[in-house]
Amino acid sequence: EAIKQLVHEFCLAKTAVCYGRMGTSVQQFGTLSQYLIMVFNILTGGLDAPGGMMFTQPAANLLKHTGKGQLGKHHTRVRKLPSFSGEFPVSALAEEILTEGEGQIKAMVMMAGNPVLSTPNGRQLDQALGKLDFMVAIDFYLNESNRHADIILPPVSTIERSHYDLIFHLLAVRNTAKYSPPLFKAENGAKQDWEILLELVYRLRGKTDLKSRLLHRAKMLLGPEAQLDIMLRTGPYGGGMNLLKGLSLRKLKDAPHGIDLGALKPVLPRALKTKSKQIELHRSFFMADLSRVEAQFFSNSESQNGQRFRLIGRRHVRSNNSWMHNSLRLIKGKSRCTLMLHPDDAASLKIQNDQAVKVTSRVGELVLPAEITDKMMPGVVSIPHGFGHNKSDTSWKTAQTNAGVSVNDLTDELALDELSGNAVLNGVPVSLEAL
Repeated sequence: EAIKQLVHEFCLAKTAVCYGRMGTSVQQFGTLSQYLIMVFNILTGGLDAPGGMMFTQPAANLLKHTGKGQLGKHHTRVRKLPSFSGEFPVSALAEEILTEGEGQIKAMVMMAGNPVLSTPNGRQLDQALGKLDFMVAIDFYLNESNRHADIILPPVSTIERSHYDLIFHLLAVRNTAKYSPPLFKAENGAKQDWEILLELVYRLRGKTDLKSRLLHRAKMLLGPEAQLDIMLRTGPYGGGMNLLKGLSLRKLKDAPHGIDLGALKPVLPRALKTKSKQIELHRSFFMADLSRVEAQFFSNSESQNGQRFRLIGRRHVRSNNSWMHNSLRLIKGKSRCTLMLHPDDAASLKIQNDQAVKVTSRVGELVLPAEITDKMMPGVVSIPHGFGHNKSDTSWKTAQTNAGVSVNDLTDELALDELSGNAVLNGVPVSLEAL
């Protein structure tokens, strides 16, 4: 009845939008959920309409320079999981390193990431990274993942380079543009990320003909700012061939607080990349997954092997990602690496606040203090993302003072959203034991 009332009021509303991102994505029905959110907005007239689900018109549109996303063009070697836009699901990474045979991953480049703390079954991936023949990392931290690297190439810090956000302008609620210059000048000899990457590409290709050398030299001289300037000038707010008109990098540099480019406006169907210029729903592919929903929620056949709780993650504004734990200003205060659980569940297991609790899943177990709160639903427990700084051979001296535990020592690399092969990070079956 509550759902029917919500739908009724949604349809009657002058403006309405159904919205979901991270939380609806990283669970076993993530792809289906995102699809149904989009379909719901289409059916109720909220897609591409003011007050509904709209799309930005970014000044530098990254999507203009990318192809149409393709699902399943390639498959992983071991479990045959599908690719999306040239990327494989990270839940397959460890097995692709550990399983011998043709196509086995034996070398890796890791850039500004910490997958040991952020991907399913982190302990297994930690073991796998240690077995690579060679690994190079691009990072200015020595963390739980790149401690396995043979070579670390440190780029300048974030306040020693310029910044223009290509991603989040795509997800904004208003069209804006902002360029941030470096706060400090980098030392002589220091390299930016793009310089390291371009040089790696050039050397690994091994082409030494004149054309390749000249092209590489031109890219190194122009850098990303010249590319950004071209994107701005050829974008929806640029002057095109008229260099004196429209938006440019120079105009952004002259506006340190950014430029407001106006409210979102309808962009369909011209923004569609399909040949038909229509939204192709592919109902048979997506709706077939409803059989899994039926089996999961509306039958009594599911067995959790005694693991009656469901584990979800959480992020705090001061610790969105693991590297933020190495800042004293962000990590100070009471530890936030706790097991949140509902008062009824705590009472049934005789768990007190701050008491140590062992949490067990198919792939591992953790011990951490309880935090009893009615913010959790009964049957649901939560451990925050990004902790687990207990490795001795890293450089996270501040993070190690509040190491916590890694929730991804409990997430399961075999638990997948079957449509996409994406990892299940929320809704992991676990059991609890008071210590």
